[in-house]
Amino acid sequence: MSVQQALPPGGPPRGSAETIQKGDVLLDVRDLKMYFPVTEGIVFRRTVAVVKAVDGISFQIRKGETLGLVGESGCGKTTTGRCILQLERPTSGEIIFEGQNLNDLDARALRPLRRKIQVIFQDPYSSLNPRMKTGDIVAEPMYVHGIEPDAKARERRVEELFSVCGLSVKMIDRYPHEMSGGQRQRVGIARALSLNPEFIICDEAVSALDVSIQAQVINLLEDLREEFGLTYLFIAHDLSVVRHLCHRVAVMYLGKMVELADCDELYDNPLHPYTRALLAAVPVPDPAIEAKREHQTVKGEVPSPMNPPSGCVFHPRCPLAVESCGRKIPEFREVKPGHWVACTET
Repeated sequence: MSVQQALPPGGPPRGSAETIQKGDVLLDVRDLKMYFPVTEGIVFRRTVAVVKAVDGISFQIRKGETLGLVGESGCGKTTTGRCILQLERPTSGEIIFEGQNLNDLDARALRPLRRKIQVIFQDPYSSLNPRMKTGDIVAEPMYVHGIEPDAKARERRVEELFSVCGLSVKMIDRYPHEMSGGQRQRVGIARALSLNPEFIICDEAVSALDVSIQAQVINLLEDLREEFGLTYLFIAHDLSVVRHLCHRVAVMYLGKMVELADCDELYDNPLHPYTRALLAAVPVPDPAIEAKREHQTVKGEVPSPMNPPSGCVFHPRCPLAVESCGRKIPEFREVKPGHWVACTET
């Protein structure tokens, strides 16, 4: 049974940091916006436009579940993750984690919460310090946050983390360049686990890996979720990977969230035209079926986030668009229990 199926209708009550249990809302993102100014001039700089990377999205993630965030490059997935991590301060909106609005906290107040929210970066080649041994990379967060002040205890903890992540303890003294891409990503996972987090953002965590290594890392993430009760925001563009790992899936397009549903419901009954186009682009692993399949292509190009279309952002490319789609921003509404969509024609 999935996390969503175990929940009562209407969702669970919001819990405090002390009382939050599996199934309670751990992260609540409300009307999040992240606009980047475009400036010109050298001495007297002035803002001439803004890039609307994230434009008013809302979603919740419950304790113990994995939410997949999908969409094509440039739709705002990674920016959403960076805002949750407070690597970018949002333009507006609320990011409520365990009852606290992260946007209202300064660097000192955020420090204890950073132990609970960790990230696995996309590129295992650039996310690790090439001048540090992998054991030191995993031990550093524990030293910074004072979790294991004793050096021997940190060494034992690093050995445990390497074993949990499927790495030989002999690799503790290796540098990142001496390891394969899959091994490096496992080091990144071990580093994220070193602070005993509750919530991990996986930012395209397997997209830079070979397919066979992807499967190993995905299975590892799934096992760790069950063993340690972790909660994931899984940012990806590979829909087959998302279906294997995630409980629910949110689809983004040009800074907007266009659909949100349970994983099986979204794949079996996509309602938004953009979601249907994404799923239609997934190849079928049977050459005979793939050759006979009718392919649906989305017309036109993705508009600039500096000048998004009026009304529905997808309407210039949508096969179902009507005249009103260019004037009215569709409401993100619940069309059936747990299935949300931003389209007036569904």
